[in-house]
Amino acid sequence: METNGVDVLSRLAEAGRRPCGVERTLKVLDGKWATLIIRELLTGPKRFGELRSAMGDPSAKTLTDRLRALENQQILTRTVYAEVPPRVVYELTEQGRSLSGILYAMLVWGEEHPIREESQR
Repeated sequence: METNGVDVLSRLAEAGRRPCGVERTLKVLDGKWATLIIRELLTGPKRFGELRSAMGDPSAKTLTDRLRALENQQILTRTVYAEVPPRVVYELTEQGRSLSGILYAMLVWGEEHPIREESQR
């Protein structure tokens, strides 16, 4: 398997012997909520309530914790507008938008390998 003339399997094997890009990616995409937040923000900035309802209503605490973690990792920005009531908008950074290829690959893989009926129980 080659990508741009680089042996992917060799790179993956070598990654286990030094700081690894796969580990870094997994730290960012930690759990389903982080991945779904990024998926939703790929279409543009969103407010907290918009994100929450688009993701199937995770708890407010869970969503807040994941948003803070992604902000600390410089994946998204949080902008507070001085209005009454205050308006808070979340938006992906350039680094966050660069994850679109990974999420697209996940989409393609998931569509090509659907869950079988007996696996859903």
